[in-house]
Amino acid sequence: MTRAETRPLTFRQALLAMLGVSLVLMLSALDQTVIGNALPTIVSELNGFDLYAWVATGYLLTSIVTIPIFGRLGDYYGRKPFVIAATLIFIFASVLCALANGMVALVAGRALQGIGGGMLVGTAFACVPELFPDTRQRLRWQIMLSALFSVVNAIGPGLGGFMTAHFGWRSVFWLNLPLGALALYFAWRHLPWYRPAATGTIRMDWTGAALIALGLGALQLFVEWLGHSSAAVCTALGAISLAAFTALWFQERRSAAPLLPGPLFADQSMRVLFILALLAGAVMFTLLFYLPLLLQGGYGYSPQQAGVLITPLALSITLGAIVNSRIMTRLRNPNRLPQAGFATLGGACLGLALVGPSAGFNTLLVLILLAGLGLGFIFLNLSVFTQTLVQRQYLGIATALQQSLRLVGGLLGTACMGALVNVLYAWHLGRLLTQAGQTQALSLLSDPQVLSQGANAPGPALLSPALLTLGRTALVEAMSMGLATCAVLTVIALWILRRLPTVQLMPAPGQAAGATS
Repeated sequence: MTRAETRPLTFRQALLAMLGVSLVLMLSALDQTVIGNALPTIVSELNGFDLYAWVATGYLLTSIVTIPIFGRLGDYYGRKPFVIAATLIFIFASVLCALANGMVALVAGRALQGIGGGMLVGTAFACVPELFPDTRQRLRWQIMLSALFSVVNAIGPGLGGFMTAHFGWRSVFWLNLPLGALALYFAWRHLPWYRPAATGTIRMDWTGAALIALGLGALQLFVEWLGHSSAAVCTALGAISLAAFTALWFQERRSAAPLLPGPLFADQSMRVLFILALLAGAVMFTLLFYLPLLLQGGYGYSPQQAGVLITPLALSITLGAIVNSRIMTRLRNPNRLPQAGFATLGGACLGLALVGPSAGFNTLLVLILLAGLGLGFIFLNLSVFTQTLVQRQYLGIATALQQSLRLVGGLLGTACMGALVNVLYAWHLGRLLTQAGQTQALSLLSDPQVLSQGANAPGPALLSPALLTLGRTALVEAMSMGLATCAVLTVIALWILRRLPTVQLMPAPGQAAGATS
């Protein structure tokens, strides 16, 4: 049925339809982050610290490419078929991950999960404007859905740590089977299928999609291999990435149906919101994927103890999102909410960078709570601001790009953090061992995974307390630089946010929502 042929949904129909959308989005949001707290245990069991970042970034890379593609295909065919197909792909990929017997197999399964997750995000968020054409009603559901997505994103690491400690890391992926089946039922049964009245000629920018994948993939390898591979290899990767992005710029200018529409990026408000999504994604995913390594390897906590520390991140994101959603439509200047979010997040990152190896449980807990509170005031507003300010014909692709750029930031942030940790850990470890006259132990501590307290971790029981302390000190000091960089990114975000005009969320009757000068 087309949008024009339907009656407004009853409350019950709207609730069941949104339950279907929420459940499928929960799958994607959860698996973006649930693996984080399980990663130290996984790399210990599968012996693959060199691919630590790829378990995260493999998912993010394929999601980045598929979100705008299926956001556009949904405009042609309607959203429901892709929601169903994406859920099935996601369930199948989860089984592959659960059965993986090596890091390469796990990364491949995560990449397939990313395709399903990208399809879900690219289509599910765009269902909301179709289900609720009324601006005020749509805004309420948008706030709820964006808050849910952020909250589930944050629950992931804590849940991953709990399940890893009690049931093993493979249970993190088996969990997706019952959740996926439930999401599939509600989406199939209750999500309406709104089809365009006339699709016309279907045009897809497959060349643009391939160039995005090539450019980001080469850039990720360049960052991760810098300092570890030959100068010729790194130079080649850098040149490939630069050439791909240059070709993408020309491709999008001449494409009849570009993945990155020029008018979107010509709008200053959209540019600001897209850059903010990039910066916020870099900080959030760096925290979600590397805080577990810091807590387990640097501070010596078990996966369960690390989960107890990271779970408040979800609680504070929930609190921030709830408070944000209650007051954002009542403020004359809702821009102050993301400003407060970035300031709080930056302060927390700086605190985590400065507390050092002797930081206590309560200190870490407070800083993690503050980081979550800041995140709760950021992503909800970026999504709602984007859907409020964008022109109607670009609503679907703008929503998809907001999510894609968050993942691009996560991809680059986690890759850069991985490179920093590898280089700085080796440097700090060599310095500390030399000062202690223990250089012969360098080979024992060269891989940070030996510092993990996971059930299958090979190291702490085999190392003397003195060597273990030196290794953990080196890891904390190495990661402090990455956390300080995250704090700098929040300062840049605050500076850029000043260029966003005041967003008017709740217009007067007969007046369009948008920005005011």
